[in-house]
Amino acid sequence: MRKGVGLCNGYSGGNAFCSVRAEGNVASCAAMTEISTQRVGVVAVVGRTNVGKSTLLNALLGEKVSIVSDTVQTTRNVIRAILTEERGQVVFLDTPGIHKAEGDLGKNLNKMARSAIGGADAALLVLDASSKIWMEDEGWMRRLMKDKTPCVILLNKTDIGTRHLLSYKERWAEVAVEKESDLKPVWIEGSALNGGGLPELSSALFELMPEGPLLFPEDILTDYPRKLNMADVIREKYFERLHDELPHCLAIWIEEIEETPAKWTIQAEVYVERHSQKGIVIGEKGRLLKSVQYQAEKELTEMYGLPVKVKLWVKVEKDWRKNFWILKKLGYA
Repeated sequence: MRKGVGLCNGYSGGNAFCSVRAEGNVASCAAMTEISTQRVGVVAVVGRTNVGKSTLLNALLGEKVSIVSDTVQTTRNVIRAILTEERGQVVFLDTPGIHKAEGDLGKNLNKMARSAIGGADAALLVLDASSKIWMEDEGWMRRLMKDKTPCVILLNKTDIGTRHLLSYKERWAEVAVEKESDLKPVWIEGSALNGGGLPELSSALFELMPEGPLLFPEDILTDYPRKLNMADVIREKYFERLHDELPHCLAIWIEEIEETPAKWTIQAEVYVERHSQKGIVIGEKGRLLKSVQYQAEKELTEMYGLPVKVKLWVKVEKDWRKNFWILKKLGYA
C-alpha cells in the first residue's frame, strides 16, 4: 500500500474496502466523526464516457481510487471517493459514463449513472473541451436542468485543446431557453491530467455544500468494496493490453482471498462470453495472462502494503452480459 494508506477490510453487505490516510491505521467504516460546522455534502460526477471523470477524482484525492483507461465502460460501479480537508468533506460519486447502450450491461450502467444525481447535494458535469459536443453531453445538460440540480461544469482536457469551449456554453444557453431554466452552473476550465483548474474546481464544489458533520472518518478515501476494487485493478490491466479488442465481453470475479500475515492470495475468474475469446485473454503460450497477473500483483501489493499473489482462471459464461444473476453477482445490477 502507498505510504499513508491503510484499509478497512470487508465486502458487500455493509463491509467495505476503505483506503485511509493513516500510516498503518485501520479505521472502522461505521465510525462517525464528531459534529462540526464544516461544509459537507455529496457530489455526483457525471458525463459521457471517456471525458476523464475517474482521472479527475484520482487527481483531486491524490490517490488512485478509480481505474482509468480509454475504453468505454471502464467504470462499471458507482464509486464513492471521499475528499476531506479543513474546509470540510466532499463525497464524490464516480459514475459509469453515459454511452449508447447495447445489452443489459450497458443499460444498467446508464441507469446507474442517471440515478446517481438523486439525493446528491450537487452535480459535477465533466465535458471534453477538446471534442465537439456529443448527444450525451446535451442529454446531461437537459437532465440537470430538469432536476434543478446545483452544478459545476468542468471543461476538461484543455491540455489537449480548447476550440470547443465556447460551443458548450452556447449549447447550455440554447437548452436553457428551450427548457425555460434559470439554473446557473459554475463553469471551470482545466485539465485533470495536469491539474489545471483543480483548485478553482474544489473551491466551487465546497461552496455548494451545506454545513454539517462529516459523513466519513477524515482518514477514509473510499468505501468501495475490497473484492470489487481488486477485480477492477485486474480488469484495468486487461484493458491496457486489449484496448477495444475485447473488454466489453470481459469481467472479473474474485472467488476467494486467502489471507496470512505474510501474504494474500487472490483466486479470480476471468469471464468471457465465447470459447473463441478464451485464447485472446490467455495469449500465446499464456503470456498475456501471466503479464496481467504480474502487473495486478505489483499494483495490489503497493495498494495493500504486503505481498499479493494473483491466480487467474478463464471461464466461458455464454452471454453473461444478458444474465441478470451474473450481473447481480458482479455488482452491475
